[in-house]
Amino acid sequence: MPNRKSPTEKIKALPAEQRIEVEDFVDFIASRARDRALTCAAAATGASTFAKIWSNPDDDAYDAL
Repeated sequence: MPNRKSPTEKIKALPAEQRIEVEDFVDFIASRARDRALTCAAAATGASTFAKIWSNPDDDAYDAL
């Protein structure tokens, strides 16, 4: 079995310019995760308010669509 390198070792072996690209990509992934968490938190905050508007007998026919 070949000797496997850790991701950190692989990154350290890259030229400086490519390490910067990796860092940018990691920052992008972290930012995307934060944005999704913020969106979910905002949706959860307003859910009870919107439930009062969306859940009513007049709109029950649309629930089956």
